[in-house]
Amino acid sequence: MSFGFLGLCDELLEAVAEQGYITPSPIQIEAIPVVLSQRDVMAVAHTGTGKTAGFTLPMVQLLSGGPSPQAQCVRALVIAPTRELAAQVADSVQNYSRHMNIRSAAVFGGVRIEPQISQLQDGLDVLVATPGRLIDLYKQQAINFDQLEILVLDEADRMLDLGFIDDIRRIQILLPIKRQTLMFSATFSKEIKSLAKGMLNNPVLIEVAAENSIVDTIKQKIHPVDKERKSEVLIHLIKKNNWHQVLVFSRTKHGADNLVSQLKNAGISAESIHANRTQHARTHALDDFKNGNIVVLVATDIASRGIDVNQLPCVVNFDLPYIPEDYVHRIGRTGRIGTVGLAVSLFSEDESKQLQSIERIIGRKFQCDIIPGFAPSERVSVDSSDDEEYGNFEPDPKPRRRGQSQGRGSRGGKSSNRNRNN
Repeated sequence: MSFGFLGLCDELLEAVAEQGYITPSPIQIEAIPVVLSQRDVMAVAHTGTGKTAGFTLPMVQLLSGGPSPQAQCVRALVIAPTRELAAQVADSVQNYSRHMNIRSAAVFGGVRIEPQISQLQDGLDVLVATPGRLIDLYKQQAINFDQLEILVLDEADRMLDLGFIDDIRRIQILLPIKRQTLMFSATFSKEIKSLAKGMLNNPVLIEVAAENSIVDTIKQKIHPVDKERKSEVLIHLIKKNNWHQVLVFSRTKHGADNLVSQLKNAGISAESIHANRTQHARTHALDDFKNGNIVVLVATDIASRGIDVNQLPCVVNFDLPYIPEDYVHRIGRTGRIGTVGLAVSLFSEDESKQLQSIERIIGRKFQCDIIPGFAPSERVSVDSSDDEEYGNFEPDPKPRRRGQSQGRGSRGGKSSNRNRNN
C-alpha cells in the first residue's frame, strides 16, 4: 500500500515523497484514516514504528482547511515528555507542512522563555510542548486554548514514568471539552487505561504490535564482563568492528560523562547527552552525532526520548536499565521501520536481576557471548560462546513468548527523576 491510499492531500504526499518514504508503516496505515475521520485515538506503538508521522500527517491536513489562529492561540497541541522528543515532533510537523500554510513551534525548558513567548504572540497552528514549560507559559498568560481543536499526548507512558501526571491533569482542565484527542503509548498499562478513560471520548484502539515486543530486524547480543572493565570492552568493540556511529546508554549522568572522557582518551570522538547539560549542548551533541562528526553519543534514559537517527546501526547498553521496559525503548533506536540493527549489552554480575526482568518482559532467554580476553573473573551462570562477529549478521528468529510480561507494578513505584523544566 502507498501513502496515496490513506486519504492524504497532494501537498502532504509531495512532502512525504521528498522525505524519501514510499510505503506507510502498519501504525500509519491504521492511524491516519482514523485521525482524518476526526475520531479520538488510543494507539499502542513502540518508538521506531513511524508513529510520529501517524499523527502529524493527518493532524496537519485537518488543520489546513480551518481558520487562522488568533493571537496567542494554538489550534493543535502536542505534549511530549522530553525536550528531544518535542524537537523531533516539531521537525516532523515542519517537514510535512512545508507546502502548506501551517505555523508551528516547539517549546521546552532549558532555554530562555522570552523567545517562546514571542513565537506565540501571533498564534500557532501547531504547538509541541513539554508539560513543565507549557504550564509556565500559561502562568505568564502567553498562551490561550480557546481555539484548540486537537490534543496529542505522545509517549504517554513515559510521561507517567517521569511524574508528569499531575501536570497533564492541570493542563486538561484548561482545554476545551470539545476537541479531538490522540494518545500514543508504548504500553497499555492500567495507568494508561485510566488516563485515557478520563481524556478520550469513545476512542478507536489501535495496537500494531504485542506489548514489549522487539522487531525481528534487531540482532541482540549480551557480553558478560567485570563492571570495572566495561569501558575497555566498549573501546575494544568499537575499534575491532570499526563502528562509526554508536548510541550508548548509561544509567547515570556522572557515568555518561566519565565514559565520554575514557572514550576520548582512547582516541574515539564522543559526547554525552543528559538532563544536566544545557539545551544548546544537548542539541549540538545530537547534531554532531547525526552528521557523523562524533562516533559515540552517550545518553541517559531521561534524555534519550526523541533521539531519532536514520539507519542507526548500533545501540550499546553500557548499563542495563532498572526498568525492563526501558530496554525495549533503548534498542528500538536501531532497526527502525524495517532496517537492520544491532543491540549490544554489557552485563556484569551485579545486574543479574535486571537481566532476568528484561528476559521476562521480552519473552526470551539470552545466550551470552564472552569476549576472549575479557571473561568475567566470577563466571556468570549463563550459556556462552566466543562468537564476536558483527560485520554481517542475520536477525534472530522471532522469539516465542515464555509467559506473561511483567506489569508496571513491578517497578516499585513511579520514577522520581522528574525535571521540572524538561
